[in-house]
Amino acid sequence: MALITETFLRARLARGIPNPLPIAEEDKLTPAAADFLKSRGIALQRTSAGQPVHLREAGGGLTLPVGVSARHVHLSPEHVEALFGPGYALAPLRELSQKGQYAAQETVTLIGPKGILPNVRILGPARGASQVEVSRTDGFALGIQPPVRLSGNLQGTPGITIAGKNGVVALREGLIVAKNHVHMSLDDAARFEVAAGDSIIVQTMGDRSVLFADVTVRVSPAYSLDLHLDTDEANAASLKTGDAVRLVGRNGTLQDAARGLA
Repeated sequence: MALITETFLRARLARGIPNPLPIAEEDKLTPAAADFLKSRGIALQRTSAGQPVHLREAGGGLTLPVGVSARHVHLSPEHVEALFGPGYALAPLRELSQKGQYAAQETVTLIGPKGILPNVRILGPARGASQVEVSRTDGFALGIQPPVRLSGNLQGTPGITIAGKNGVVALREGLIVAKNHVHMSLDDAARFEVAAGDSIIVQTMGDRSVLFADVTVRVSPAYSLDLHLDTDEANAASLKTGDAVRLVGRNGTLQDAARGLA
């Protein structure tokens, strides 16, 4: 299943959006995306066979939508209360691409040895262990150089001080630069012929072609197809949320058609 957003549809305008727009039976549209199509008189054509439009490109290559992830914080329930007060619950601001995930209205300030980063968004809901995800550039500003890790792999990572409205929390560990990864549903994984823990190679399609050679695959029935890059990676590749990249290899091996590109 994929979540089709207005941003994704706008990114496709230059190449043209077919009418009717074919999408998979299980795909979902955000309300803004539905309004976008309605305002242009574009109907939907749902089908259980074949590939949805967001996976089709000239030449039959598979593509993935990009989601650019800015610095953010995940908090445990205990740390939510420590920062904002006893019994406090995060207030959703907007939904994210993954079902049940949201950007909260609340923000915090990150405090490092050499600098601070104010107004850092909290993502909800609360989770088991607190975690802070920043870019390499953010690390320079804070005076800390966190390692590149997948979300949840926090052992041996540096700590960071988090200041909220009503309190301060000093994490002993939990500061990372998030490794690029792609969320896939079970159907997506089957279409891309990968499994959880595999890696894929993707190529950008703009004026400056860039390869991301080791994108980790994460699979769950609850996931929507989305490639997560941080702001440094996206800026280097001239990408924004809603853009698309194409699959050119799996598990370190380029597809035959892409061998001349690397």
